Parts: sequence; structure tokens; C-alpha cells
Amino acid sequence: MTGTGTASVALIGTGLIGGSWVLALRQAGCLRGPVSGCGRSVANLETARERGIIDSATTDPREAVRGADLVILAVPLGATGPLLETIRDVLEPHAVITDVGSAKQTVVADARQALGEGAARFVPGHPIAGTEKTGAAAAFPELFRGRQVILTPGDDTAEDAVAQVQSLWEAAGARVVRMSAAHHDEVLAATSHLPHMLAYSLVDTLSRWSDRDEVFAYAAGGFRDFTRIASSDPEMWRDICLANGDALVDALDRYMADLAELREAVRAGDGARLEAVFGHARLTRERFVAMLES
Repeated sequence: MTGTGTASVALIGTGLIGGSWVLALRQAGCLRGPVSGCGRSVANLETARERGIIDSATTDPREAVRGADLVILAVPLGATGPLLETIRDVLEPHAVITDVGSAKQTVVADARQALGEGAARFVPGHPIAGTEKTGAAAAFPELFRGRQVILTPGDDTAEDAVAQVQSLWEAAGARVVRMSAAHHDEVLAATSHLPHMLAYSLVDTLSRWSDRDEVFAYAAGGFRDFTRIASSDPEMWRDICLANGDALVDALDRYMADLAELREAVRAGDGARLEAVFGHARLTRERFVAMLES
């Protein structure tokens, strides 16, 4: 990639995240060449082309990456390793490869195994943004404005590749931070992966109650807001849970221990304990919201 923009891009996975990033880059004038889109769904690829996300479409990843200066992997985590092995011998030597996956240690390991020394051109990334919607139809260029993107390069990652990826995320309006892959996985297990597990589990539990129709009929806005993320892509979240299993189990264990204490407080009629937990949680959330709005 040279000059003021990226000469050519291969976008593998034309969904919400990848599609929104490309739309943002187009809006910022960062793309000087064509964008080749690759995916499993011909219908979604056509939607991506109609919306101006991609210029050409293929279901063959090898065809998509030929000649590309930037390769964006926006696929489920479980597909990353096999995909890198499929495209490795047709990648341009100078090409920068990056991903948008929600777990990073497994992605780093996949890249090193599949690409060997070429993994120096692979920049692991994770935008902390999204909605419960999926597909090219859901993409919009403002998705990353003011949001954080975490890059987790290793000591052997080429700095020019990291700088290029960082500049493209910043062009999309994101705030970029760097951290180790291990630290990323620990933090995201608590702040993202655990909440998704809770939302999925709650909806699934209630769906199997004998009077489930009445339960959902009287659910208020709080239930809808809390469980919104349970509408997210099940395949994607299956892969995230498996890829970040160790950190997620630790987060689940800590939460389950605290939940057991709350259960005991309810059983014992310990109103003071309940109010203390609720009060602390309320103050913590208010500080969090104020930090986001500052």
C-alpha cells in the first residue's frame, strides 16, 4: 500500500463489520483501487455489490486475494486458520492481512501456523463495535466512529503493516489501542463474551419454561434491551466461546460465584446485602457511562 490510499482490497466476509469498514474507508477516500468481495452466500455478495461495498464478487478466496494489497478477514473465528492456509500461496509478498475477530490468541496461532514467516504481515485486530444484525444489508459507514479498535501485534509483526492498519481504522473514525493478545482475550471475556453468554442463556432458559408464552408476553423493555445481543449470529458466537474458552470459563466461574451469593441473600432475606450490591453496581455503571460520554 502506497500513497494516500489502498490500491486494492480483498474483503473476505462481506457482513456487518467488514462491510462497514469498507464503506467507511470509501467515505474517507482511502480506497484508490477495486475491492474484491468473497463469501459463501451469492445473495449477500450481490447485496454488497449493490450497496457499493465491493466492486467484484467471488466465492473463491484464492481468486479474491490475487493482487490485493490489503486482505481483510471478516469471517467466523473457526474459519480463519483454514482460510489462511487456502490463500497463503497466492498472497502478494507485500500484502497486509488483518482480521476483525473477537478472540486473538487463537488467530495469532493460526496465522503463524499457516503463514510461517509471512505472519509478520498479519495484523490481528478487533473493533469493539457492532449490532445484533448481520449481512451486507446491515453495514453502515458510521459504525466505528468514536469506538475503540484493539490491535494485538506480536514482537515479530512488521511495524509498517501495523501502522497501515491503524491508519485505516483511524480513517474510519475509530480510536486504536494496542495490547497483547492474551490481555485482550482476558478483558473481552469479561466485557463482551460473558454478557453474550448471559443473554443467550437467559432467553434459552425462559423459552423452555412451561408458561413461556406468558413470560415473554409480559416482558418489559428492560428484558428486550438486556437480551438484544442474543439476536447475534450463533455461529460467530459459538466460535468466539470455543476460541476464548479458558478466559471465558474463568469469567463464568467468577460470575457464578457472585450469583450464588446473591441467591443466598435472596433466600436469607438479606435486604441490606442486596441493596449494597445493587447500589455498587449502579454507581459503577454511571461512572462507565460518564466515561463513554466524556
